[in-house]
Amino acid sequence: MLNPGQEINNEGQLIIGGCSAKELAEAYGTPLYVMNETVIRNNMRAYKEAFDKYYGGNGRAYFASKAFCTLEMCRIAKSEGLGLDVVSGGELYTAMKAGFPAEIINFHGNNKTYNELKAAIEYGVGKIIVDNLNEFRLIDTIAGELNKKVSVSIRIKPGVEAHTHDYIKTGQIDSKFGFAIENGEALQAANDSLRYSNLSLSGVHCHIGSQIFDVQPFKDAAVIMLNFVKKLSEELNISIEELNLGGGFGIKYVDSDTPKPFEQYIEAVSETVKETCKELGMEVPFVSVEPGRSIVGEAGVTLYTVGGIKTIPNVRTYLSVDGGMTDNIRYALYKSDYTVINASRADKNEDITVTVAGKCCESGDLIQENVKLPKTEIGDILAVLSTGAYNYSMASNYNRIPRPAVVMVKDGTHRLIVRRESYEDIIRNDI
Repeated sequence: MLNPGQEINNEGQLIIGGCSAKELAEAYGTPLYVMNETVIRNNMRAYKEAFDKYYGGNGRAYFASKAFCTLEMCRIAKSEGLGLDVVSGGELYTAMKAGFPAEIINFHGNNKTYNELKAAIEYGVGKIIVDNLNEFRLIDTIAGELNKKVSVSIRIKPGVEAHTHDYIKTGQIDSKFGFAIENGEALQAANDSLRYSNLSLSGVHCHIGSQIFDVQPFKDAAVIMLNFVKKLSEELNISIEELNLGGGFGIKYVDSDTPKPFEQYIEAVSETVKETCKELGMEVPFVSVEPGRSIVGEAGVTLYTVGGIKTIPNVRTYLSVDGGMTDNIRYALYKSDYTVINASRADKNEDITVTVAGKCCESGDLIQENVKLPKTEIGDILAVLSTGAYNYSMASNYNRIPRPAVVMVKDGTHRLIVRRESYEDIIRNDI
């Protein structure tokens, strides 16, 4: 399996965005995150064009920055005309330092602090998505102190079942996020918002989960949310201007994954939105989504150098690399599937089965098990595909291992966008 912008050259080497994986490893060292700018921009444009086509511009895609948040990524999203979804003061600060327009930023989070909310209001973010009742009070207090009126949405749990890993389901009633419709708390929360004079409830938001391949859950969520919007209008006289249906669109990690083109999701849901609004006798609201993984996931590759090979007869062969759970925690968390290839010998027959292990002092520090590879030697470069989403974002300094560098490639050129951490970086805040 290869992703867009990847190929194998005549020497059997993996090429990413016109750049040799081996040469990138030699130039920047490993582990190394490699991001393909062309793929990122093409994905962003696909969403924007789909919204223009099916909503006539009455909508927007917001890049979910938690998937991959850097200054350069925020600059790219800005240049492509997308909005930005942030979930912390740090992501918000990064966006502002990158010159991102605050008015098209959505600020999420289930436990925003006073300081985070104050920063968001001072910056003038377009929408704060309220996740609990206390946030209404905090926002109203801060807005009053700053003499501002704040536009908010409320996060709703629509009760839609999304067939994905339990850890990344978010739309069911038993979730730390948002207010449930089925037990009446969502309606009560909306009613509670009317008590506060410094905020205005103008949107509703939901997110049903991640890595979803089926269109139907998104359509179901849209119907439920629109009926809730109608109820808010009739029972509380609240006019909702924006319906945010979140993200969660799946990508290809392995050959068996079957994601649909982004346009199919947008088209199918737009038809449902328009039909439902017609049935309910209401205007189609401004519709938005928040894709993250589907924009950057397949654009990313992580490169490693093989440092050790250990064969346990009749058990398994461990192939150890110079990274691990510090740069890819998802296998340890979710047993996430990945495609692993030998970037140095990608044209050879896959005739060995190995477990790719990281260098951390942890038995669970594995990147993938039962991997088919050609005969591999110490010093070979391994490439793990589809690591553009959440790998850099969730990286850590466990065992005091420095985080990898990030390189952006495009049309045969490459540039550093995040430098590799040094040991001095690791102790910088120690006292």
